[in-house]
Amino acid sequence: MKQVEQALERFMFGSRWLLAPFYVGLVAAIALLLVKFVKEFISLLPLVLTGQGGEVMVAVLSLVDIVLVGNLLIIIVFAGYENFVSKIDTANHEDRPEWMGHVGFSDLKMKLIGSIVAISGIELLKAFVNVHAFTNEQMAWKVGIHLTFVFSGVMFALMDRLAAGGKEGH
Repeated sequence: MKQVEQALERFMFGSRWLLAPFYVGLVAAIALLLVKFVKEFISLLPLVLTGQGGEVMVAVLSLVDIVLVGNLLIIIVFAGYENFVSKIDTANHEDRPEWMGHVGFSDLKMKLIGSIVAISGIELLKAFVNVHAFTNEQMAWKVGIHLTFVFSGVMFALMDRLAAGGKEGH
């Protein structure tokens, strides 16, 4: 019976590799974001010369938005892979991000919600710059959704703090 248990545990432990294709897919999504970024950047060039200040600002904020999503994907790929699949051996490469290998699941969750709040904030800022294009109801929804993300982030942080305090005996 012990052999069956050990075989089952090895099988379940090995199943973590089923996540690897998901992370490869996220890396491919970053490449697709690069294509989207280049397309947005090229469309920004004539707008800088002919567009209104608000239009240029919205276009630049769209670029920032794409960069934030790309950063979020990198954090998820690196931290998720290292937390759930295998350590990434970079042989102490000089460009290795300092946070790699130190981001646990709780940290990943906080970085994720922080990125979502930042992305939502950028979207809200774009809406404020282009306020004439939205109804009051649409703006209210955008603000409400953003505040929901902010509230969720605060609650995640509070729960993590309470959980950490409980473990340390505070």
